Amino acid sequence: MARTSAASKRTARRALDRRLPALTSLAAQAATPRGGWVRAIREALGMSAADLAVRMGVVESTVLRLEHQEQVRRIQLDTLERAADALGCDVVYALVPREPLEHRVEQQAMTRAREWFSLTRHSMALEDQAATSDVGEQQLHEQAAIIRDQPGLWRERDGA
Repeated sequence: MARTSAASKRTARRALDRRLPALTSLAAQAATPRGGWVRAIREALGMSAADLAVRMGVVESTVLRLEHQEQVRRIQLDTLERAADALGCDVVYALVPREPLEHRVEQQAMTRAREWFSLTRHSMALEDQAATSDVGEQQLHEQAAIIRDQPGLWRERDGA
């Protein structure tokens, strides 16, 4: 499989970041009803569990079980999609980042750069080559820019 270039990763992140405000707004409005969406929609339509079962080609106990599974957050997406289709609905599935993706990557790159810099700072001080704080901050940002799109940015470090 070909590796994705740094530029295309940034482009993809920025494209997703542009879509996130609408998803964030939707997520805030889309709290799951207490009994789950399947049951809420089914009951709002005036449809019995037995009626939904027939529409799905299953027995009534299967519908009751899937409603329970949704309520306890154990339902599988394909099962939810089958129920939604039988109810004339679509499943909307999204991961909504808590902050822009570009910001997350920048934070992680700075964390990795600080790790790198703390290792090199000690050896530079031993050699009486310690950088001034202004130069150190500049080097920190330069290092973060270098490692931002490299493989392993998110890899857990031993002892970290």
